[in-house]
Amino acid sequence: MSAIPSPNMTTDRIPHARPGRRLPSLWGEGGLFAFSGVDGPTCAASGVVATLGARRWSLLLHTPVRRLLDFGGPAMESLWPDVVTGDVLLAEGLSVTWPAWDTVAGELPEGAKPTLTAEGGRLVVATTPSPGQTRQVSTDQDGVLVLRTKGRRFALSYGPDEATAARRAEEGLACDLSTLIAQRLAWFDRVPAVGPVGDTIDAADAARLAAKLASVMKVNTLGPEGPFGTRWSTPDRVPHRDLWLWDSAFHSFGMNHLDAELAWEFLSATLDTQLDDGLIPHQTGPTGWHSDITQPPVLAWAVWENHLTTGNTDRVRRALPQLLDYLKWDRDHRDRNGNGLLEWAPTGQHAGCESGLDNSPRFDRGPVDAVDFNVFYVHDLRYVARLAERVGDDRIGAEATRMAAAAAALLHEHLWNDELGTYADRDAATGAFSPTRAVSDFFPLLLDDLPAGRARRLLAWLDDPARFASADPIPSVSLADPAWGTDMWRGASWINTNYFVALGLRRHGFAERAAKLEADTLRIVADGVDRFGVTFEFYDAAGQTAPIDLDRKGPRRRPYDLRNKMDSIRDYHWTAALSLDLLLRREAP
Repeated sequence: MSAIPSPNMTTDRIPHARPGRRLPSLWGEGGLFAFSGVDGPTCAASGVVATLGARRWSLLLHTPVRRLLDFGGPAMESLWPDVVTGDVLLAEGLSVTWPAWDTVAGELPEGAKPTLTAEGGRLVVATTPSPGQTRQVSTDQDGVLVLRTKGRRFALSYGPDEATAARRAEEGLACDLSTLIAQRLAWFDRVPAVGPVGDTIDAADAARLAAKLASVMKVNTLGPEGPFGTRWSTPDRVPHRDLWLWDSAFHSFGMNHLDAELAWEFLSATLDTQLDDGLIPHQTGPTGWHSDITQPPVLAWAVWENHLTTGNTDRVRRALPQLLDYLKWDRDHRDRNGNGLLEWAPTGQHAGCESGLDNSPRFDRGPVDAVDFNVFYVHDLRYVARLAERVGDDRIGAEATRMAAAAAALLHEHLWNDELGTYADRDAATGAFSPTRAVSDFFPLLLDDLPAGRARRLLAWLDDPARFASADPIPSVSLADPAWGTDMWRGASWINTNYFVALGLRRHGFAERAAKLEADTLRIVADGVDRFGVTFEFYDAAGQTAPIDLDRKGPRRRPYDLRNKMDSIRDYHWTAALSLDLLLRREAP
């Protein structure tokens, strides 16, 4: 992974860059740029989030009417970035950051002039309060943006009315940029040292990759708001914006390495969304809105991993009843055919929305007794039992153990296709095995009680170049399947599924094979960062199509529109968090 070439990139001349600190420096369209809940209050409901523009030194603000903040002029044309994080931009003569969630402020090189353009190309009219100053005002149905300049300084602020926005802009002009930037970049002091990854990523590039991953994690952290009494995390500030169940667990895995207390807050906020009947919705917004479906049960696993880092038993005692009640909800509401095996609810535009594998061909023929759901259910019950043992709760521990044993027996008996040598979904109505071979077939590797020989038979499928041994592993659907393609869960590779399989391989003694999968996974992410400056939601398993050109629930659109979920999602949080966990777990003794 190599940075954008810059004649100015030396540690000595980057403000606040301490010796040895490696900071992200790649400009990538769609990269998130916003105030983080790590540094203070945020307001997700406002939509005041920026992304890096297609043209260098432009920011797209995703307010109800989008605005483009452009730092144009000849002085900027040859200027290369020194630092590009989720909340700091630095270059020769340029410093930009967020003093607060509603204000972006900075200093530009001599001759550069910020301009604000509203969506549709309408230039916002500027006034001149006094010589050397300008003021632009842009209004939409939800609020006002005011851009103020004074000499080389600028501040752009949002408010419910012009007076509030103008006051915030004046405060932004007066802020101590140097101190603020030092505070923002102190986050990267938390990133542990990393070594090279095989023969593909050297130590310097691994360190730079780790910093980029930490930056994505920081910018996708929000402050308490609405139903969330703690800081919380989102998959990406635009377009997803809300809290999502299994995403939050994945975010905590990476955050345990940087700030385990913050990782707990992610989990606590998710537990706080639980309804009276035990359901934890798959999506909850800062306004209090929530969905009526769920997502894969992985929270007990996440609470266990966090507990291993913090050792806090009070939190375990608080979480245990909720975790068990949620798994009981799954048992009681997701076995429609009454055979003891769980099926995802066939809701939403795509039948697999509840599974998180939205448009997988696994669901094209209707509901299935699902390998992944039953694995996650058993897996999480066993973590509930572990947590109960830690705090001496024999009642919950015994109940979770009984539930897990019963479900595991059904999984291993009915979802194993001995003729093919793999686990497989069954049609929920007919009981016939699904013909679709998917990455979820490997998820039983997460369980430590696979009958003898099954792990090795699964490995044969994984290493078959005609099926799952793709150039950029692991395809979400077998390469041999007629449905295979590049559209999300219809064939693309995902970091979370690679993470599951690598962990499962290690649990069954295939450490060398797991290490190769982990290294390949990090290579895929690093290549995407190197080429485009961002982490992506998913990648082409064949290694032929760039992430920006992959379909997403239908053909991609042009020009790129980050607010449209049909377009590639960038600076995706779980890609960053799980990659950081993989990168740092390699360094653990």
